[in-house]
Amino acid sequence: MRTNTQNHFRFFVALMACLLVRLMPFRAPNIEPIMTTAMPFGKAYGALTAGLFGFLSVIIYDSVTGTLGTWTLLTSTSYALVGAASALYFRNGQATRMNFVRFAVLGTLFFDATTGLLTGPLFFDQPFMAALVGQIPFTALHLLGNIVFAAVLSPGIYHILVRKRQEQPSPLIKKLNPKII
Repeated sequence: MRTNTQNHFRFFVALMACLLVRLMPFRAPNIEPIMTTAMPFGKAYGALTAGLFGFLSVIIYDSVTGTLGTWTLLTSTSYALVGAASALYFRNGQATRMNFVRFAVLGTLFFDATTGLLTGPLFFDQPFMAALVGQIPFTALHLLGNIVFAAVLSPGIYHILVRKRQEQPSPLIKKLNPKII
């Protein structure tokens, strides 16, 4: 059985992997693996863990890059809500490639609407229509990146997170044969 230390280690490694990808030079700012990783965490560990993953991913990146600001709270909270929502979405659903893609579309649209349409007007006095028009190409690229990552990476990340659980005998088997541990 996996210990909490192993789960914490996986969480930390995932945070650092997302940070390293986001720190890559010449990467489009909206091609990043936060949602790709938060979805499997939501399915495997629940809303609190997935929400915390999204929240900390933004806080850590903004801290490391020296870009902490009032927008950080909006962005990190939005990713926390996306992470928590992924747990609700996957609560009764299977962790299939198509379900990861579907949630990536919904989560990206929510995230970009809350952050892209609010940050400029609220914090930089940008006209709403300018924010809306500027958000369209950004969201199109963000959708493309999240769809590809959800289809390619999320199922593998989920498999890594739950593999040990599946290798353990069920509680019923343990009761019937206590020698199995």
